[in-house]
Amino acid sequence: NYDLVFIGRKKAFKDDKNDSLEFLDISTRGIKFYNLKTSKFYGKSIFSLFKIIGGFFHAFFLLLIEKPNLIISFGGYIAVPIVLAAFILRIKIITHEQTVVTGLGNKFISYFANKILITWPNSLKFFNPNKTTVIGLPLRHSLYGKSLNLFKSENNLPTIYITCGKTGSHIINEFILDNLFQLLNDFNIIHQSGDYSVTNDYSNLEEVYNLIKDKVPGKYFLRKFMFDEEVLSAFSDSDFVVSRSGAHTVYELLHFKKKCLLIPISWVSQNEQYLNARILHDVGLGLILEESN
Repeated sequence: NYDLVFIGRKKAFKDDKNDSLEFLDISTRGIKFYNLKTSKFYGKSIFSLFKIIGGFFHAFFLLLIEKPNLIISFGGYIAVPIVLAAFILRIKIITHEQTVVTGLGNKFISYFANKILITWPNSLKFFNPNKTTVIGLPLRHSLYGKSLNLFKSENNLPTIYITCGKTGSHIINEFILDNLFQLLNDFNIIHQSGDYSVTNDYSNLEEVYNLIKDKVPGKYFLRKFMFDEEVLSAFSDSDFVVSRSGAHTVYELLHFKKKCLLIPISWVSQNEQYLNARILHDVGLGLILEESN
């Protein structure tokens, strides 16, 4: 019986004309969504510093309007001004760290949080143990249901599920685009590409498939984003997964015990995606392919 309000990013990138997955997913559930205008801190950039200050006052204003009883934070630069405003307004704060290491945002947030929740036991060293609890990572209920097998093919080719995360990955999409004809001679492909308006990967992939689909035995299931029952079907119907190594994807791969090829994002803070990928590598499920290769 809680009312939920979500504060996030309506656009995944500032130059993107398309709405982000988090905005689409949250708004379709009837949850109020606020687009917070703030910035990461880029070294000595005065512009980013002013945007951060502006983000704090924006967050403060939103909390005054909504008067929440509790803030649940998942870290990152978006969460920092919200948590700081909540602390000043004496609103209770819970933060959850999903990755193996902690970034600067969540480290900062942890000092103001009343309770810290973590996914992995070895993350405990980054936080105050007196207010930290290991809970794992919550997974959506639909992953425990019965698969609708939305991506089953009648041919006998193995199926690869390629997921590029909620913002997509241009470098992976570009590789698939260049090699789609060859790949579809040997595999069926489920491909979640993202929807970045600057590169138009989704449209380009769709166009190329339409040109070759009658010349290849494999089936190509292209999606901008995956929603609930589609995620379950993608994991259930695939033999192998190619993916980035964000926290939720890694946890879902462990849940389904899926063999996978992981391509960590090379530029994220604390090299967290590589360390996430190491978890799957160390239990014998994942191979790691550096992005430069």
